[in-house]
Amino acid sequence: MKSYQKLTTPQPAACRVEEEGAASTPSARGKLAPWWVGSGLLLAAVLLTAITVWVLRQVSGGWPGTALPPKCLLVPESHRFDCYPERHVVVTQELCESRGCCFIETPQPAEGKRGVPWCFYPPDFPSYTLESLNQTALGMVGLLVRREKAYYPRDIEMLRLDVEFETDTRLHIKITDAANPRYEVPLEVPRATKRAENPIYSLDFSWDPFGVLLRRRATGIVLLNTTVAPLIFADQFLQISTSLPSRFLYGLGEHRGTFLHSLDWITLTLWARDVSPTESFNLYGAHPFYLLMEEDGDAHGVFLLNSNAMEVALQPAPGLTWRTIGGVLDFYVFLGPDPNMVIQQYQQVIGFPAMPPLWALGFHLCRWGYGSSNETWQTVKAMRNYQIPQDAQWNDIDYMDEYQDFTLDPQNFSSLPSLVEDLHKHGQHYVIILDPGISSTRPHGSYWPFDEGLRRGLFLNTTQGQPLIGQVWPGSTAFADFSNPDTHQWWLENLQRFHAHVPFDGLWIDMNEPSNFMDGSKDGCPPGELDSPPYTPAVLGDSLFAKTVCASAKQKVSVHYNLHNLYGLMEAKATASALIQIRGKRPFVISRSTFPSQGQYSGHWLGDNRSQWKDMYYSIPGMLSFSLFGIPLVGADICGFSGSTSEELCTRWMQLGAFYPFARNHNTQNEKAQDPTAFSPAARTAMKDVLLTRYSLLPFLYTLFHRAHLQGDTVARPLFFEFPQDVATLGVDRQFLWGCSLLVTPVLEPGVDSVTGYVPRGVWYDFYTGSSVNSSGEMLKMLAPLEHLNLHVREGAILPTQKPGTTSEGTRGNPLHLIVALSSSGTAWGDLFWDDGESLDTFERGSYSYLVFNVTQNTFTSTVLHADTEATEVTISTLSIFGVRERPSKVLLNGQEKPFSYLDNQVLTVSNLGLSLSQGFSLRWV
Repeated sequence: MKSYQKLTTPQPAACRVEEEGAASTPSARGKLAPWWVGSGLLLAAVLLTAITVWVLRQVSGGWPGTALPPKCLLVPESHRFDCYPERHVVVTQELCESRGCCFIETPQPAEGKRGVPWCFYPPDFPSYTLESLNQTALGMVGLLVRREKAYYPRDIEMLRLDVEFETDTRLHIKITDAANPRYEVPLEVPRATKRAENPIYSLDFSWDPFGVLLRRRATGIVLLNTTVAPLIFADQFLQISTSLPSRFLYGLGEHRGTFLHSLDWITLTLWARDVSPTESFNLYGAHPFYLLMEEDGDAHGVFLLNSNAMEVALQPAPGLTWRTIGGVLDFYVFLGPDPNMVIQQYQQVIGFPAMPPLWALGFHLCRWGYGSSNETWQTVKAMRNYQIPQDAQWNDIDYMDEYQDFTLDPQNFSSLPSLVEDLHKHGQHYVIILDPGISSTRPHGSYWPFDEGLRRGLFLNTTQGQPLIGQVWPGSTAFADFSNPDTHQWWLENLQRFHAHVPFDGLWIDMNEPSNFMDGSKDGCPPGELDSPPYTPAVLGDSLFAKTVCASAKQKVSVHYNLHNLYGLMEAKATASALIQIRGKRPFVISRSTFPSQGQYSGHWLGDNRSQWKDMYYSIPGMLSFSLFGIPLVGADICGFSGSTSEELCTRWMQLGAFYPFARNHNTQNEKAQDPTAFSPAARTAMKDVLLTRYSLLPFLYTLFHRAHLQGDTVARPLFFEFPQDVATLGVDRQFLWGCSLLVTPVLEPGVDSVTGYVPRGVWYDFYTGSSVNSSGEMLKMLAPLEHLNLHVREGAILPTQKPGTTSEGTRGNPLHLIVALSSSGTAWGDLFWDDGESLDTFERGSYSYLVFNVTQNTFTSTVLHADTEATEVTISTLSIFGVRERPSKVLLNGQEKPFSYLDNQVLTVSNLGLSLSQGFSLRWV
């Protein structure tokens, strides 16, 4: 049994200083590494276990059937890597041993759960040998050779190993066929131009059998050890396993579950699928990236750049196995060492997210089943009547004529152009839904989108070269091939034609897994190893073409087998590009299916959830996971999509949803309305109040998105990102932060008027009152009547807020109110990014203002680091300073005395400042 380094003892909890460097000797090493890695303690435990098991077996009469080889006894249960992962097969000893593996029956868990594998690899299972290893300008290149066939067809006997030390915190390891080209994901990634000089990692290899051993230099912790199981690289089955240095693993989407993954024999499948979010199912998107927190508070991440059907098996060793059925093994490892840095480093490879327009951060309202544009309009007017904030009104597929893209129901939605005109007059925006399935049944010459797409050859084709016909909302449909650049032009032309009639502002792209109401096509799928591969990962429906198109379908770039998980990304790219050309402003796109790099083109909503309390809870780990994936513009359908909500559930969900980065209330047809105007005055007021709170925080939220766009910071943030050495934060997924400083603690269960949440060590201030809580790092009970959402500001932060209006446009001209939360040492820091809210590339063109706020020694300073004309139109009216321990005798603004108020809860407020945002100033209290 291969072993690996024992975990180090965790260090005392403390806030981590965010700095990149770590002194280290240069360069990884390509020398021979011993097979038995580590202290030897694990080996001793394994031998003791084996001896004990052997003695017990002898006492009980020995092994059934043939004697079990002693080498199999060396492998403890938690370290058994599955040799027979096929589902729906009863694994017998005969089947297992035909693969050359060990077979030991163990008790099985409850139905639907995977337990300890009965069939697992022995320590000497044949793998690849590292035959040669040579230095290159960027790293190393090696040759791997397999001399004994594995058990999947078309084993590739010689592999090429490429290692590039791209940066001091990023390592790139790629394994592919040494002789023949293979499909690789058509994703633009940065190319290193020189070898990292002072990497904070060291790399060793096991030569025979081949394995990678990656350590963090500063601690010696082994981050990857792929010697724990054999490498298998066949044409349609690629598998590599590794040990993990801890059990604190996150990411690997898209799935519904807790934020912190269980390692109790869990398999996570990555294959885009249209299905209501359900535990254990593969959902809409594929994100083969994980973040792992090490025991001492350091963090690293691993990204497998592969778009084929895939599963990731987790086990309590702790260990992980990647299995994919195509492409290459193209790994990036990000060394952090801080979790924030890991996500930044990941986005340096996949691309930073787009800067959204300001209106995208307002409140959005939608439902399927308004039934008419007049009914939609009535909802908008009711929201205005009650002065409830709303930036965007949406329509689902019922606006279309017979559910066909780029059409308008001429009876029920004839007034839609007038509604859109009215929205624009009120500073509001309009968003429509589009599906990639194009109706194929209209008479020739009557439906331009299909006729023209057919003429240009822009649809997915069958193996016979004819358009693949499936079924979606309009009936029989063809599917646009967004891997073809010509399709992008056709998509643009369709959108231009429709925009001339209905001038929409944003686009909601749905059903883009792609979804299909039948399996494969109207003619099924042809026999062959694309639709029926030698190994099928644990996908819902047990088939690659279950409720989607045939994997054998032909696309411009490759077969759908390779491109399926990229379909949503490619559509999002085409859609964002079209919106830019049509409107000349920042695009707003929300997509259901996603893949790494999609944050550059779209946001994401978490799909067709249900109006249930557990769905509200699951939205938080879903949102936080997409923060890791580089798609910060994310949220769930507030109050739930399907089923009927209750007033209490919807009120609590509106409170939580007001703090989704993307906040939209959406409902299905044939259910009662759930927009804020549909409820009692008390509930309606609670919903309005929390939306006004969101709108007051738009300057802060917008600045967070700027930092995400600029350098990959997260917007909605897990607590452990800010407190990585506090182990109590590692499992927290019922609370979250905005940025580093605003703690959100929602109520997630019915019938309560309080909530218990974790408050990390330090001083926290009630957002509404400024009263302080000094926490030792503990669970605290907070009052939470139905009208109240608990928000706390972290010491040392400065939040830019604004008097809220009912639209983002109406808010952005209002005076600013700066909230200062003093640290225990009397310091604070904050910043503000400000531009026109919609123009393209404002930061890149220098058309913005950027201010830094700082407090030290009882003096608040506003420094303008970059100024633009937009800032001259806004004033700073109020400064509230939390944590001023003694009442000042006077307050001086730029040396001139100003009136102030001081409350017993240590809040100092200075109003009527009337300062232009474009001018720096200082305010001192003595």
